[in-house]
Amino acid sequence: MYAIVTIAGQQFKVAEGQNLFVHRLEAPIGGSVTFDHVQMIEREGNVTVGAPTIPHASVRATVLAHEQGDKVIVFKKKRRKGYRKKNGHRQQFTRISIEGITA
Repeated sequence: MYAIVTIAGQQFKVAEGQNLFVHRLEAPIGGSVTFDHVQMIEREGNVTVGAPTIPHASVRATVLAHEQGDKVIVFKKKRRKGYRKKNGHRQQFTRISIEGITA
């Protein structure tokens, strides 16, 4: 059984027991979150597709940790002008564990 759900503006294919990284959620570590924007559910070969979402369907998850991604270096340069600018960025992520899918 799996579902396609929108979490923080991105679509994910999730199954029970799966761990995944999503953009930072405002939830405490160890807390439970529920996602209601379920677009599709597959159960034993039966596929239910929402238009655009499935009513009364949800995905429960537990927040495991808040982490940072790898550093991305942004370097800008204009030749022969002496212009150089170096920036770095680390994206904030939340690691969640999918507890259950209900329809």
